[in-house]
Amino acid sequence: MSGRGDSAGATLVTPSLLREWPLPAPGEDKYSRGSVLVVGGARSTPGAALLAGVSALRAGAGKLTLAVAESVAVQLGVAMPECGSIGLPETPEGSVMPDLDRISSYLDGADTLLVGPGLDDPDLAGELMAAMLTREAGNDDGSGGGRGGAGGPAVVLDAYALGALVPLEDQLGPWRGRLILTPNATEAAILLERDVDNLGKDLAEISARFDAVVSCQGLISQPPGLDPDVPELWEITTGHGGLGTSGSGDVLAGAIAGLRARGTSSTQAACWGTHMHAAAADRLASRLGPLGFLARELADELPALMLELGT
Repeated sequence: MSGRGDSAGATLVTPSLLREWPLPAPGEDKYSRGSVLVVGGARSTPGAALLAGVSALRAGAGKLTLAVAESVAVQLGVAMPECGSIGLPETPEGSVMPDLDRISSYLDGADTLLVGPGLDDPDLAGELMAAMLTREAGNDDGSGGGRGGAGGPAVVLDAYALGALVPLEDQLGPWRGRLILTPNATEAAILLERDVDNLGKDLAEISARFDAVVSCQGLISQPPGLDPDVPELWEITTGHGGLGTSGSGDVLAGAIAGLRARGTSSTQAACWGTHMHAAAADRLASRLGPLGFLARELADELPALMLELGT
């Protein structure tokens, strides 16, 4: 696995660049800042969905719904009273089943859909995504979240949801052009179906293959032609090794989802979210030490970082 040194020609994401690329205005109420639907949270891993949801709200999203295994829905709703919490059918082992009946209206109304945090069965994750894609393919009027773009909400995929992309590649039509992927290095290799050996070029290949914006290890890529006004490869200039902690990826995915729901482009959401995630780690490392800070503490840093960046 090569490092970020493979990113020659990338545009550097700095505080000054982000100040010149401001987020949408907050608006007058929660409805103006968009809604996020997180689908994940098996019985054994409910915290992943919780971390992603907290991060989405900390990034400024107006409304949040967590769709999780039925056995943990009430607990998550109590742990996070700011969210709506929907219990999904589950297997005897507590894995989320591919039954969309209870969240049909939420899928139609969300501005950003985040799938993956806390899903614990790769096969069921694939069946869940296949059901979502089939549902959208049959949605003749193209209705969906207003900020996601044509055809429905933006779709952020993380964790086991990423592993389902390759088998479903021929069915991705309804989501192409509004996907944001947040793989780690291992997941990037799964998407490529080979080892990652040149991160900048490899992420560009993933972006082009799936028509998706991709954030991985401090690099962000977008497919050619998605947003012709901005570069296709970006590199984060901050970040600390302490980011390698349990739940950190859920916070990143949630932050990107929350920013996207506010009305940013997918590329802007990925650049802003990845920068703030990394900058939050720097802050915690300076206060608490290089290791040992918690993923949930990363999310708590996001509002102050946005304030300092003038938005």
